[in-house]
Amino acid sequence: MSADWLQNLSAWLSVHPGWLAIALFSTAFVESLALAGIVVPGVAILFAFAALAGKTGMPLTETLIWAGLGAIAGDTLSFALGRKLQGRLDSVWPLSRYPKLIRKGKSFFRQHGGKSVVIGRFVGPVRPVIPLIAGALWMPWQRFLAFNIASAIGWAPVYILPGFLVGSALASEIQPPAHFYAVVGVSLAVMVVVYLVLIQFQLGLGQGSRFYSWLERRMATYDATHRFWRLYTNHRPDRGGEFPLPSLMMALGASGLLLLWGQLATNTASLEPFDQLVFAWFEQLRQPILDGPVIIATLLGDPPVLITAAILATLALVFRGYYAAAIHIVMAAALTFVLVWLLKSTLGVTRPDAVLSPPASDAFPSGHSAGITVFVTLAASFVAGETRSHNRWQSYVLLSLPLLPVALSRLYLGVHWFTDVIGGILLGMAITGAIRASYSRYDRIHLAPDVSMAVAGAVWLAFTIGYVVLAWPQAQMDFRPI
Repeated sequence: MSADWLQNLSAWLSVHPGWLAIALFSTAFVESLALAGIVVPGVAILFAFAALAGKTGMPLTETLIWAGLGAIAGDTLSFALGRKLQGRLDSVWPLSRYPKLIRKGKSFFRQHGGKSVVIGRFVGPVRPVIPLIAGALWMPWQRFLAFNIASAIGWAPVYILPGFLVGSALASEIQPPAHFYAVVGVSLAVMVVVYLVLIQFQLGLGQGSRFYSWLERRMATYDATHRFWRLYTNHRPDRGGEFPLPSLMMALGASGLLLLWGQLATNTASLEPFDQLVFAWFEQLRQPILDGPVIIATLLGDPPVLITAAILATLALVFRGYYAAAIHIVMAAALTFVLVWLLKSTLGVTRPDAVLSPPASDAFPSGHSAGITVFVTLAASFVAGETRSHNRWQSYVLLSLPLLPVALSRLYLGVHWFTDVIGGILLGMAITGAIRASYSRYDRIHLAPDVSMAVAGAVWLAFTIGYVVLAWPQAQMDFRPI
């Protein structure tokens, strides 16, 4: 019945596309309302409407804006209802029918604070009630709106882009390259395995694990190693003397893999056939309808965007007196810039000859991949550092997702080899691991988010949007295939 209803509505909207914007706004609005998201299959409806938008030629930007505005409005109304129902959430119908969900939402909000508004936007079990509970627990309006708008900006592409691209593909009759679905399926499976291995690696090296306890005893055996262990142990009271073993091992492991990978990529021809296969596959995949989103993704990894983020984060931290964290962000940005420039200049790997105006620098390693890796993993490490150890993997998984479109955009546009992208990711992981290990000895106070950080995020977002808009025409010219 519901499927027939959705099919009939989609058919009507295809004949009356002028109502599609209202349909997107309304669906996102209802899907974000307290408890309504449980009853309404918002994800399926949004996918269908986004596909219809792509198929009828509705601009992607307009599609994202209408869906994002609906999500913001729905969460804002839920927040206002929470304010009105303060202290009565368990007794007012229909909330009284879901006491377990309300308790879970309250626990989640108390554990994560303002971050729960962002996380809750994507986490199914608590998504329909977090804004309601944020209002009931008297979260400040300004803070809620900052988190609400920021999360909606990230939410809209995640929920809208898949359907929009499917609709655009159907309209343009895209012919995917050979073995498209097999390659995508295997790649996704490999990515999941990599995530699981990294998460297990972190948990297996964390405080309380067998290896951690064994190494701590061994380090205590000798005076020099014991001093080293104590020097880099976290001195924050709530961290209980935690040594940054996962960060240190990530720095050493990524550095060793980068050295091996760099030797294979630049001094031997063993990886060249694979580079050529990946290049040819993405060359077949390239379609005009995909160029726009991919160029936007690659612009998000441009140095001005990442450097501005580092500057604003540094200023926000300095303003609040977090000098050690600010200094380490500056160190991470400087180290990334210097090492990428040094490796490119020293190794001199030639880029693929695929676009009209490729970047002037050499290829290995990919600066975009290194920069975005440092950006997302360092941000994830700071966020994870303020959560319980067994929940940190959630921050790493969620915040690392922007890395994928930026890295893949360099392959799709044909400005990097596969080995360049992997080299950039390994370099970024090595830098993040080293920076976090160094910061551990200065980590003495809780980094609590506040209005200044929200303002810095809003300014960076405004700068990024302006930068993409201004750089867009030239980027379209530069990345035009030969």
